[in-house]
Amino acid sequence: MHFAMIARILGLLMMVFSFTMLTPVLVSWWFQDGNYSAFFISFGISLVAGMLIWLPFMKARAELQTRDGFLVVTLFWTVLSLIGALPILLTLDVSFTDAAFESFSGLTTTGATVLSGLDDMPKSLLFYRQQLQWLGGMGVIVLAIAILPMLGIGGMQLYKAEIPGPMKESKLTPRIAETAKALWYVYLVVTIMCAVSYWWAGMNWFDAICHSFSTVSTGGFSTHDASMAYFNSTSIDFVGAIFMVLSGANFALIYAMWRRRSPVVMLVDPEFRFYFGLMFTYVVIVAVGLWIFSVESDPVNVLRHAFFQVASFGTGTGLTSTNAASWPSYLAYLLVLISFIGGCAGSTAGGMKVVRAALVFEHSLRELRQLIYPHGIFALRFGRRPVSDSVLQAVWGFVGVYITLAMMLTLMLTATGMDLSTAVATVAASLNNLGVGIAGVASGFSEVTEFGKWLMCAAMLLGRLEVFTVLVLFTRMFWRQ
Repeated sequence: MHFAMIARILGLLMMVFSFTMLTPVLVSWWFQDGNYSAFFISFGISLVAGMLIWLPFMKARAELQTRDGFLVVTLFWTVLSLIGALPILLTLDVSFTDAAFESFSGLTTTGATVLSGLDDMPKSLLFYRQQLQWLGGMGVIVLAIAILPMLGIGGMQLYKAEIPGPMKESKLTPRIAETAKALWYVYLVVTIMCAVSYWWAGMNWFDAICHSFSTVSTGGFSTHDASMAYFNSTSIDFVGAIFMVLSGANFALIYAMWRRRSPVVMLVDPEFRFYFGLMFTYVVIVAVGLWIFSVESDPVNVLRHAFFQVASFGTGTGLTSTNAASWPSYLAYLLVLISFIGGCAGSTAGGMKVVRAALVFEHSLRELRQLIYPHGIFALRFGRRPVSDSVLQAVWGFVGVYITLAMMLTLMLTATGMDLSTAVATVAASLNNLGVGIAGVASGFSEVTEFGKWLMCAAMLLGRLEVFTVLVLFTRMFWRQ
């Protein structure tokens, strides 16, 4: 382990992050909400803390190994979330637990909140919450790799530890820094397109920018307590649903489509086709359910809410166009369950990722064929590419650990006195980076116990970093020289 290099990088990343706290100062000045000091103080503390960690090791030089990257990423997301709580703590009369919860939720793009009265909060703080999830969406570390060439080849280890999905070795460009820049360019362009579309659909510019941050990062925070239902607009809901689905796709695939100037790139990708098929199926099931149970009588509203809620839950965004918790229970639980699959690898979405679900499905079909034809030889292909047994073992291993972890977290929450339905919804909201709940947490997470909130923070981090990046730190083998 290169602890000196790890400390050096951690300090640098903290200093980089500290400058993001100055943006809300401009928002505070524009709206004259008088909330300058909270962000200036937070900026100063973050910058000084980063410098104190960086200075003793500023001359350290070493090539990062894979396990170094895991430690840096986990430490950085944990420390960053704690530091990110400062502006919230300095602005609002909340406990440190609640402030840290909100920060963890923002940076991990979970979008679960313990705050209320958002409509009356300072605009600068509302913007800061949205900015947290936007930075966390593509990953602050990926941003740092794009702008800190000093990371050199070691940046690949951070990239692999940070980027979600099972296919982390693929790069868009020969240099990892260029890959990080390409992803951020795509991310920025999609965000701008989303903001303009929201404005065109009827939002003011502040809400349009803030909700574009929330939508493209699949974060779920809103500037209003009622979330998207505040606007009660069909056009806004359709814009949101379209961009949530797009943000649930692989950003590397979007980049490839842009470079080749052809949508065919996405249409021929097996993961995107499976993802689109799932989304279409979910929308049909939910729309039929809404119609049969007369939840909505207007066909346009049926399609609007079915499409929006499926896009929100399916990508782990958590924005709401209506109170889905009041729908027939089978629809509410269906929405929670689809969040476990989530979006595509390389997207900002949460969950286990569509590519894993697709491989599990294809492997299950192969096993059924093998039962019918015991002596047959059936090669498993994903698209046109053969899938090796080692990849299948990794996928099944991840799915097994993910489900086991969800069950353990559920049992731990029930031990705090939470009923089983609420515990399941709470685990789905945090581990899948979903952010919205049903049952006892349908209206928010402020009533969760303090221990439960910290447990949720741990689950958010596990979900954002795809479980193994964090769990590997608790193995004896990891710490062996």
